[in-house]
Order: sequence, then C-alpha cells, then structure tokens
Amino acid sequence: MLVNDWSLRDLIPGELAKGFGFYQSKPATAFSPVAVTPDELGEAWRDSKVHLPLISRINGQEFGRPDAGTDMTFSFAQLIAHVTKTRRLGAGAIVGSGTVSNYDRSRGSSCLAEKRTLEQLESGAPRTPFLQFGDRVSIEMLDARGQSIFGALDNRVVRPGG
Repeated sequence: MLVNDWSLRDLIPGELAKGFGFYQSKPATAFSPVAVTPDELGEAWRDSKVHLPLISRINGQEFGRPDAGTDMTFSFAQLIAHVTKTRRLGAGAIVGSGTVSNYDRSRGSSCLAEKRTLEQLESGAPRTPFLQFGDRVSIEMLDARGQSIFGALDNRVVRPGG
C-alpha cells in the first residue's frame, strides 16, 4: 500500500523541546485505498523492493516520480527482520519503508522537507513553499500498463475542525 506520512513542521520543535516526541506534529497517516501482496506486483517486485515510480503531485502539478526501489537503503525483508528482533508482527501490521528518494535529483522528490533542504544547500534558500490550507497532495503508483496499483491518495490540507 502507499502511505502519506504527514508532518506539521511548525509544531515539531516545540514538542521536541518539551520531550513529548511527535504527537501533535504527526497527524493521522493517510493510506491508499488498496493494499496488494508482492506477487501482485509481478516483475516490479525484485529483491524485496518495489521498482516503480512513486508519482507525487501538489495541486495537480507533478512534484516528483522517484523510483521506489532504486536507492532504497533497506529492503522490506531487512526492515521486517529488524523490527521482529524485539517484537512479533501480527496480521495486518504495517511496516513503512520511509521516504522514497533517488540520488538522481532529476526524478523529483516525494518529501517537501527534503526538497526544501536540497534547495537550501544548492542555492542558500528554499524556493518551494510549505503547503497551505486548501492545497491538495496526491500520490499514486502505476504498473507497466499505466494502471493504478494501489489507487490514488488525494488529500487536501484543511484547518483543524474544517
């Protein structure tokens, strides 16, 4: 499945300074409407990684399409082995891979904070704005035929209670 792990960056420093950790700054995670087993991915599933682009859009504009398997540091098999050293995983447990990113920056990003940090390093200041209320973020992965595998996540940034 696909996951959009949101971070409310303005809240993180205050929470960490108080020793609370990421509670208010990490709102509910958004999950794709469909989950599949690795065998459903066919040739795209190699070395316990999904080798397909993750397409991210902000307000309909493509933000990036990095390949999920190309520069993945740890495979899903390695992640699961690591997690299960200290706990059992029950049916339905979700293990995330972390941000999808490639060393080849021409593929774009799947993380706004990462893109802003790279811009800061390259030019001395970030150029990409943070999300604003009303912005839409969509994430999707297509198979070799151009069909959506997991369905699209399409989330809008709203004010609390809005």
